[in-house]
Amino acid sequence: MYLSTSRASDIAGDTPAPKGPLRAVPGTVFALGLVSLVTDVSAEMVTAVLPLYLMAGLGMSPLAFGALDGLHQGATAVLRLAGGRIADRTRRHKLVAGTGYALSAACKAALLAVATPWSVAAVLAADRTGKGLRTAPRDALISLSVPPGEQGRAFGVHRALDTAGALLGPLAAFGVLWVAVDGYEAVFTVSCCIAVLGVLLLALFVREVPARTPAPARARPPLPAVRTLLRLPGLRGLCLTAAVLGLFTVGDAFLYLLLQRRLDLSAAYFPLLPVGTAAVFLLAALPVGRLADRLGRRRVFLGGHVLLLGACLLLLAPLPAGALLVAGVLAPLGLFYAATDGVLMAAAGPLLPAELRTTGLAVLQTAQALARFAGSLLFGSAWTLWGPGPALALAAAGLLLSLAAVSVVGSGHAGNTADS
Repeated sequence: MYLSTSRASDIAGDTPAPKGPLRAVPGTVFALGLVSLVTDVSAEMVTAVLPLYLMAGLGMSPLAFGALDGLHQGATAVLRLAGGRIADRTRRHKLVAGTGYALSAACKAALLAVATPWSVAAVLAADRTGKGLRTAPRDALISLSVPPGEQGRAFGVHRALDTAGALLGPLAAFGVLWVAVDGYEAVFTVSCCIAVLGVLLLALFVREVPARTPAPARARPPLPAVRTLLRLPGLRGLCLTAAVLGLFTVGDAFLYLLLQRRLDLSAAYFPLLPVGTAAVFLLAALPVGRLADRLGRRRVFLGGHVLLLGACLLLLAPLPAGALLVAGVLAPLGLFYAATDGVLMAAAGPLLPAELRTTGLAVLQTAQALARFAGSLLFGSAWTLWGPGPALALAAAGLLLSLAAVSVVGSGHAGNTADS
């Protein structure tokens, strides 16, 4: 019933796994990694220029940007439940994920037709709808392709490839802006073309995981399945942990804006800040995933938030603006993503029955995304009312208290189960 029924060796006809460092993962994981790499180049080209485009170019306030950043993080996350349930009931994970990728590609083209802050917000909402649809089915394909003991490694490989795209995306945006000063439309055009390539790669090279049981003729509403899943103590504990910590997780866009202010960095160089984060994430994703398999995924997940807290405290410290401050913020931020993104999905995978794997991952992602949405609103409000420094200090204090709380609660049965 659980993941042991879907070992990678059971996936007949899967593409050969690559040799070298990636040899232990099935071809499905590697192909999905390539799709994510290309898609992330497209997405991060837009994300890298978005804060300055909206706040400096279109005059959006910090509070409005906090709302938009929250929307970007998870305002449409509830759709993950619907997408996850559809994928579980139909056993068409690839089709549901492909629909999400295609919708996001269309939104990159739509950015060329809008020019006001809230029309951009509407397009980004549609883009997040696409991400909400695709994320859980994609992660379920990864989880169902490997045995329980290799979940962290598989997600580490995927996130490493995904992060290679996150590294290249800001560099591509920087290159476009270097050639075309204030050329935001050029960035959006190139981003759209790359997103279409990602959809084609998914259609051509990703294979569906064969169903072990016949798909039911009719889909049922997602709520009964959600209630069933939330009765699992391990998943319930993970959802609570992710939501509590997500409420005080400062979005990286805000951290980049704060760092730009400290460095007095020009707009042309702003897209390079995410490159440092992505480079650390790329190098750390696989070894951190393997470390999580050995030491416990929940411990590594909490450790990632400790690193994020350290980055926030460095931004608050009276350090001189220079390379030390840049490295002290971007390196812990990259390690934070390496220790939390794929690790959280790897922790949840073995807890979930195969027929509800996508729905269960969607429940967890929704809990985290909604908490981060609320956190972005709170941070944007605090910035507007008291300024960036006090807002960051309040967020750091909240993150410290939440880490202490979930560490105490997680020391019991739910925390031990989550480490499986």
